[in-house]
Amino acid sequence: MQFMLILNETSEDFAQRNHPDQAQTYWGGWNAFIGAMAQAGVIVKGDGLMGPHAATTLRLRDGKRVVEDGPFADTKEQLGGYFVIEVPDLDAALDWAARAPSARTASVEVRPILPMPTA
Repeated sequence: MQFMLILNETSEDFAQRNHPDQAQTYWGGWNAFIGAMAQAGVIVKGDGLMGPHAATTLRLRDGKRVVEDGPFADTKEQLGGYFVIEVPDLDAALDWAARAPSARTASVEVRPILPMPTA
């Protein structure tokens, strides 16, 4: 089964990415997590994302595009990245999610990948 791990981070954790004194520790934690998943052969796809400042949100209202800068999510967490993993079941996906550095200070949403129907 394939699951998406949606990796949310606090703004404080997200800021560590480029902080001169904290970046090495921040990336070290993520590299260890990614390395463990790679070694286990569960990664299908994954990417880190740029910060919310780079986001653009689109909505269709009355058939017209409404485009705004930013995610405008009412949350203390922000989407930092994702992985699609292939594991036997939800329990295995949750085991991997629990190892993500962001699970300690924010959250990791685990969602099954919707199989495309064959027609």
